[in-house]
Amino acid sequence: MSRVGKLPITIPDKVKVTFKEGVVFVEGPLGKLDFALPTGVQLKIEGNTLQILRETEAQEVRAKHGLVRALVMNMINGVSKGFSRELDINGVGYRAELKGKSLLFSLGFSHPVDVAVPEGVKVTVEKQTHLVIQGFDKQKVGQFAADIRSLKKPEPFKGKGIKYVEEVIRRKAGKAAATGAK
Repeated sequence: MSRVGKLPITIPDKVKVTFKEGVVFVEGPLGKLDFALPTGVQLKIEGNTLQILRETEAQEVRAKHGLVRALVMNMINGVSKGFSRELDINGVGYRAELKGKSLLFSLGFSHPVDVAVPEGVKVTVEKQTHLVIQGFDKQKVGQFAADIRSLKKPEPFKGKGIKYVEEVIRRKAGKAAATGAK
């Protein structure tokens, strides 16, 4: 039995979970999410607890057991608390600003980079160099943060670029200066 998959999920008071025709629907104060369960995995709801069960002991079903439990747990946490990622922009003249439903970046290129904010994701720009990405869908929040980071990944010599707040950039020494001795 999967160690993660066999753990029960406690459903918070404000969250409503329904299961119909192989699809899990989760509704909470922040939004609504749905997920189609793979074949071989079932859901059992008893009161305010939810259990993920396997129909067979096939390798493919066992592999998906813990994954499905983690995805459903993320859905429940997302609609009740939400998720957020924070990014820092390092570099002289590097900055971001929010214009309507898009972000405008100045990242040292010959042109500004315009990125549309996806539906269900909220972005706040603090001090032009700090971004906070929030939303109730963990996958959307993480993917949008990764897309922004990929615009200008941090480089190891000066640390210029876009990085996650908790990320540590390993710095390299620059080119060694010539000694001048002949």
